[in-house]
This record gives sequence, structure tokens and C-alpha cells, in this order.
Amino acid sequence: MVLTGRVSPAPEGLWNRRAKPMNFIDHARQAREVEVVGLLEAVCQSLEPTSSQTSLAKQRYEGVGTWLAKSDDPVLRSITVYLQGSTAIGTVVRPIGFNEFDVDLVAHVPDLDVQLSPAAQKKALGDRLRANGNYVSLLEEMARCWRLNYAGEFHMDITPSIPNPKCRFGGELVPDKALKRWNPSNPKGYRRMFEERAKLVPVIRIRKHIAADSLGANVEPYPQAIAFKGILRRIVQIAKRHRDTLFIDRMDVAPLSVIITTLASRSYEWCVRNREYDNELELVLDVIQHMPDSIDTCEVDGVLQWFIWNETTAGENFAEKWNQRPERAERFYTWHARFCANIAALPTIRGIDRLGEKLTDLFGQKPASEAIGKIVDRVSDARTTGNLRVAPKVGLTVTAAAAAAGSTPVRSNTFFGS
Repeated sequence: MVLTGRVSPAPEGLWNRRAKPMNFIDHARQAREVEVVGLLEAVCQSLEPTSSQTSLAKQRYEGVGTWLAKSDDPVLRSITVYLQGSTAIGTVVRPIGFNEFDVDLVAHVPDLDVQLSPAAQKKALGDRLRANGNYVSLLEEMARCWRLNYAGEFHMDITPSIPNPKCRFGGELVPDKALKRWNPSNPKGYRRMFEERAKLVPVIRIRKHIAADSLGANVEPYPQAIAFKGILRRIVQIAKRHRDTLFIDRMDVAPLSVIITTLASRSYEWCVRNREYDNELELVLDVIQHMPDSIDTCEVDGVLQWFIWNETTAGENFAEKWNQRPERAERFYTWHARFCANIAALPTIRGIDRLGEKLTDLFGQKPASEAIGKIVDRVSDARTTGNLRVAPKVGLTVTAAAAAAGSTPVRSNTFFGS
């Protein structure tokens, strides 16, 4: 068996900056890239649950967990309930056209063996939920889990699980969709792995460049940076939202969130451990570009097969559906190439209106409007307070000082762009 790899081509012009001498600084491009980071951060903020939604979800989650834990059914003895998926790792994205979020839970019974059938444990879980009058009208049976639908708020999927004695990483077993067998999984191990990668701190050289800038230490040549609140999590969020807009009418073949999350986290770890970057956007672009690198492929009886293994347990292939429907693999590579090109093109777009239109195409009307609105408000406030200036080689910049040497103040005006 020969393993092969497949990598999407880099968008034109994406990497040629690295061929330039270390002392070369394209000030204008650096400024635009820093602003794009701020826009993408604002987009991500608009896609997350509000504080009230988060508080309510926590309250509902704790209520369900307490109710299940009080069961006297021997099948549910010692049950523990915990979060898994995007809610657990902080990469939630609001579905397009809905206010409801997914909240995924695991109902784990630690002292059962694999002789208990998935169907039996799922039935016990459903019976316990039905015994609570508050849940009866909310309950919906899914293939391998139970769903509580809180209309207009979120839906909560509760998947049963038992220990996996064969997993040296403390993994679990969850039902397959036919409820015929237990499949390996490891939600807690996956969460720990993602969180450890998210903690990795990249080397960003932008401050070194500013310090060495020949324009002089009194001139701030870049807009005030709005940094990502967790670069890896933001990469996953913008990737998932971009996927949702591209596949809005064909979500049945859209790349799975777990695949996007897994490939992004692996790529992020490699990039952070092996490279340095001029700014956060360069890191984002590099991580996106290298996402497919860890996909394994091989030919079996002349048919190409794909493998994205769960590193925290043996036997779970996140790309299993690709091998059942090869069009899913092709759709992933098509999406990935477009995602690379679209994000790389953002710093080249001139004009707030055109940038707003592009962000709408990529992420939807509401996130784009909120992101552009924050930039407009920031510039308007800076103009009013006298902190909007023109710096040599850069253009407009929002500075902390009211009179940075070497830059020219922009006159106050209540009409943005006048």
C-alpha cells in the first residue's frame, strides 16, 4: 500500500512575499492585512452566541445532566454528561438563516461493558428524558442520539457512550446510526488535543519591523491592530462559515466540521512550530494552505481511498464518508481552493463598499455588515478625535497619539469619507 498526498495549489501571489529580503517591508500591504484581521475578527464575533444565549444553554445543559444523573435505571447508573464538539472547543458558528445553535452532549456511562447493545442504552436514555414532563414536547429521536429542540434558542443532541477498553487514550464507544454496533470515538481526548494546539503561540514579526522602520520611531505605520481572540479557533470559524455559504444548497456534500477542525488544528501546529510570520493574516493564510497536507490516501483494488484519522483513538476515520461517496472528497478540495483564494484576495480589495460586498459573498450579509460597521465607527471616531492620520508609504492610519511625527492629520468631518 502506497500513501499519497494531495495539496491544493496556492493562490497566485500568495507566497512570493517570502522570497523578498528580510529588510523589505511593504508598508501599505502590511497595513491592509492588519485591517483584514480586524474585519475577520469582527465577522467571527457576529457568528457566536450572545452572552444571554450562552448563559441559557449552560442552564439547560446543567438541567439535563442533573435529571439524567438522578436516574435509578441500572443501565444509566453513574452517568456523566459533558459537552463535545464546537461548543466544547469554542468554535461555534451561527447557522445561516437561523438563530438556533447546536449544543452537542455526551451521556457517558463509565461502568458498562460492550455487551449492552447501543439500541438498549439509547432506549434507556430516551425513557429517562420522557419521564420529565418538561422534555416530552421538546424531544426528537435521531439516528443515534436524542435531540431536545428549544425553538429559537438551540437544539441539544445527547449521544450515549460507554468506555472503550481497547483505547489507550481513554476513548469511548458511541452507537453507529443503525444502532447495530459501537464505534470508537474520544470526545474528551479530541478536546484536550485541540486546546493544546490552540495554546501554541506563533512568532509574529510585525513589532520587530515597526521598531526597525526607517520612517522613525515616532510614526506608527500600521493601523491599531485588532488581533484574533485565539487564532486557531478563528480560523476554524471563518472556514466553517465560508463552507456554509458555499454549500448553502448542498449541505449533504459539504465538508464536515470535524474534518475542517482537525485539518486546521494539525496545520496550525505545524506552521507555528516551523515558521515565523510578518502578521497574523500571513499565519492564517499559511494554515489554510496546508490543511490538506495531513490527509492520507491510498489505492485499494484500484479505487482511491481517503483517511483522516482521529489521533486520539484507533479506528475512527473522519473521511469515511468520502470513501462511500467520492464526490465529498472532490467537494472538499474545490471548497479548499476557493477558500484559500478568497481569503488571500481580501487585502487587495480597495474601497469599503467593495470590501463589504466581498465579505457578504463569503460570510453573509449580517456578519459582513457588522464587521464593516465596526471599521467605519472606528475610523469616524478617530477622525472626530483627531487620531486619524496619513502616514508616509501607508495611507490612513488610526494612531494612539494625536500628533504622530511624520504623519499628517485628517480634518474632522461628521461625514465618513468626505
